[in-house]
Amino acid sequence: MKLTIIQTGDVPAPLRPRFGAYPPMFSRMFAAAGVTFDYETVPVLDGAPFPDPARLEGIIVTGSAAGVYDTHYPWMEPLRAFIRAAYAARTPMLGVCFGHQIMADALGGDVRKSDKGWGLGRHVYAVRRRPALLATEAGALAIACSHQDQVIAPPADAETFLASEFTPHAGLLYGNGAAVSLQPHPEFEDDYTLALAELRRGKAPDAVIEQAVASVALPSHSRDIAAYLGGFLQRRG
Repeated sequence: MKLTIIQTGDVPAPLRPRFGAYPPMFSRMFAAAGVTFDYETVPVLDGAPFPDPARLEGIIVTGSAAGVYDTHYPWMEPLRAFIRAAYAARTPMLGVCFGHQIMADALGGDVRKSDKGWGLGRHVYAVRRRPALLATEAGALAIACSHQDQVIAPPADAETFLASEFTPHAGLLYGNGAAVSLQPHPEFEDDYTLALAELRRGKAPDAVIEQAVASVALPSHSRDIAAYLGGFLQRRG
């Protein structure tokens, strides 16, 4: 199965020499979870044209520094149209962070910059609904995150399956059976999570940074959620 990565953002420039580009993080994530895909990347942030989603085998919409409310990105409205078309075609689709937000926005939800501020480091999310392919029995999953925007209200056709007090709609399952999205980043490895938190010094409060750095000591469930997401994309839930 080939996954088409719709790239809407990238690793911040100061971190790129050490960590490389963003799309390979997904291939490493799935490989570590024992899930095999072929990959192609469509860098829409650089002006690449969108493919026909009905002809794709699977889709990932990446994170981005953009917000769904930003109007100056020429790819933003075409991305909304692409997501709606993919949803109608029931093409397996995963959104992460900004991808989570723009999927919710395109399909009728409400996304805003949260008054709670920065979410950084490893956050813990309660499993509100346990999908059949989520193998772990853990009642909560610890996964890295880096965001200010949040889904405030999901689309009517979406159900929240991961939630926290900070992020009440951290994971969404969609009613077409072929779309899933997450606010956190299971593709982030610990060294990148730490480096990204440190990069936010001066933007996020020092207390938030220190809490984020300390949080990486928590055991990660990224491999568990990656195995679930791989199975979902291969089997449409």
